[in-house]
Amino acid sequence: MADILLDEKRTGQALPSIKNQSRVVSIILFVICMVMAYIMVVPFVWMLSASFKTNAEMFAYPIQWIPQVFRMINYHSVWVDIDFPVYFFNTFKLALSITVLQLFTCSLAAFSFSKLHFPGRDKLFLGYLATMMVPWHAIMIPQFIIVKGLRLYNTHGALIVLQAFSAFGVFLLRQNMLSIPDSLHEAAKIDGCSFFKTYLRIILPLTKTGLATLGILTFNGIWNDYMGPMIYLDSDHLKTIQLALANFREEYSADYGAIMAGTVCSIIPIIVVYVFAQKYIVQGIAYAGLKG
Repeated sequence: MADILLDEKRTGQALPSIKNQSRVVSIILFVICMVMAYIMVVPFVWMLSASFKTNAEMFAYPIQWIPQVFRMINYHSVWVDIDFPVYFFNTFKLALSITVLQLFTCSLAAFSFSKLHFPGRDKLFLGYLATMMVPWHAIMIPQFIIVKGLRLYNTHGALIVLQAFSAFGVFLLRQNMLSIPDSLHEAAKIDGCSFFKTYLRIILPLTKTGLATLGILTFNGIWNDYMGPMIYLDSDHLKTIQLALANFREEYSADYGAIMAGTVCSIIPIIVVYVFAQKYIVQGIAYAGLKG
């Protein structure tokens, strides 16, 4: 009886100690997250503040986070002097069209690699994933030669064709589709559904999280792409936002205020997308690690 009472006393003493340790760990993690959040947010706050300043005010020390005078001349330069709406429309057109194409091609390939059985399926999938290890700079020149040969240079079609497929997208959607029971696919086959009908009516509705994640990541990547448009687009009326911001760089100086204003305008669609779709990104990436 004495031993039982002693054990209960020791247990009672141990519980507060465990709770205190857990509380300390939580506080440390909270502080680390706050520091990381501060590091991430401060550049955006400075960018927003700088978009209302002149170059002299922008680099003044100490930093004046709230401008004394909010100068709208930078936004006027962005929307009027360089015809920003045209660049905005071009960027949106490329981002939307490439995103839709990737969702279609990647979901079809993922369906084949996850639900269909054919000789060499797994080896073919591994070979496809291996293309992710090849640096883009190693294939940049061959791609450019192919684009020139197809007479797609200086057209939006060059960027659309080159980026309509994604090995990462196939991997992400395949991992998502592996979580769908094979019994659903088998039942559809017994009911007489073709492969494409099964993919369209059964698999796709159950893969909304993965599709949303891939769509968001693809749209974000294309929207911020600089190298692709710089290489394949030459005419001014075809250029994107990222190339438009480079127009504010002169030979000896740059209009940093206008660059900051243009950057603020360019990230607004991305912020809106992330605010409304953050949960899908987290869920989709979590699904990618469930099965392999």
